[in-house]
Amino acid sequence: MPFTELQYQLDERAAQGLLRRRRELESPQGVRITVGGEPCLSFCSNDYLGLAHHPQVIAAMQAGANQYGVGSGASHLVSGHFNVHRQLENELADFVCKPAALVFSTGYLANLGAVQALVGRGDTVFADKLNHASLNDAMLLSRAGIKRYRHNDVAHLQQLLEHTESGRKLIITDAVFSMDGDIAPLPELLALCERYDAWLLVDDAHGFGVLGDEGRGSLAHFNLDSPRIIYMATLGKAAGVSGAFVAAEQVVIETLLNTARSYIYTTASSPALATALLASLELIRTEEWRRTKLNELIEQLRNGLAGLPWKILDSGTSIQPLLVGSNEAALVLSEGLLTRGIWVPAIRPPTVPQGTARLRISLSAAHDARDVSQLIEVLRDLAR
Repeated sequence: MPFTELQYQLDERAAQGLLRRRRELESPQGVRITVGGEPCLSFCSNDYLGLAHHPQVIAAMQAGANQYGVGSGASHLVSGHFNVHRQLENELADFVCKPAALVFSTGYLANLGAVQALVGRGDTVFADKLNHASLNDAMLLSRAGIKRYRHNDVAHLQQLLEHTESGRKLIITDAVFSMDGDIAPLPELLALCERYDAWLLVDDAHGFGVLGDEGRGSLAHFNLDSPRIIYMATLGKAAGVSGAFVAAEQVVIETLLNTARSYIYTTASSPALATALLASLELIRTEEWRRTKLNELIEQLRNGLAGLPWKILDSGTSIQPLLVGSNEAALVLSEGLLTRGIWVPAIRPPTVPQGTARLRISLSAAHDARDVSQLIEVLRDLAR
């Protein structure tokens, strides 16, 4: 029976410490949550600015549901595109200083749609080896040639570009890498695009709302502006809601609207979500104190974890990875924290390379200094 083989594969994953399970939240997303009936201090969420349960965002979504209902009813190109979707796209494009934007239901769909619409057979994608799975899947499905360069290694990327003569060239990279927390050398990557006539697709899922002036993202962080850049960001992390968008030149957005399969052939996201996102975008723009506080917490955590037997990777972002090593050791450390009422996830292969299992500590502006001190104290206790 095929089921026997499936069960064997699951048993093998369990033996290797790779079996995945879900934990159920019984409270709103936030710093203090209820999991399995127990209160918990969470360092798991990508809600970097603490907006997922913000009263203004909730009120906007309720108002949107009252005005538009809860479902869009169809794809954007049939009858599911509402005026509030258009308003959100205009606001997002303006916020990241791009001519136009297109809203997708998820970041995964945005990356799939953008890469497949822009390159195909005869073209080449150049990808950082630590890119997110959605970018990896997108390049495979595009049927373009693939050349992967060592993580953030600009010299290696240049060598690959020098030996590619025909077809379109598309460099794809995370801006903030989701499991290491470091930032891509975007200015150097853009310089290579200019030199070798390539596009640069930047996945700013973990930089949007957090980095740059007013939280405008990684491009603003580096003060970059070029028509060669295709910018993608998600709206379920720092923005606290759901969805994603691609911002680029008008001709690129029109191309995606007409050829991106993950946009054309899926039901549009709820217009109520768009109203919530407009409220979230205003909070991101105006409440600079959230990013200031977040940076203070990052510094506090990194100082407090110095000298532990586990290495904290070099990251200045909300993502603070604590490298443990083996799958079993990472799971034991994560469970040890959970027994003390602190939830920090253990990240294992294939999400990260073999032998680099880690705790992925995610900080939020909703945390306070006491929360971070508690995490530091418990980790130091477990280390002893």
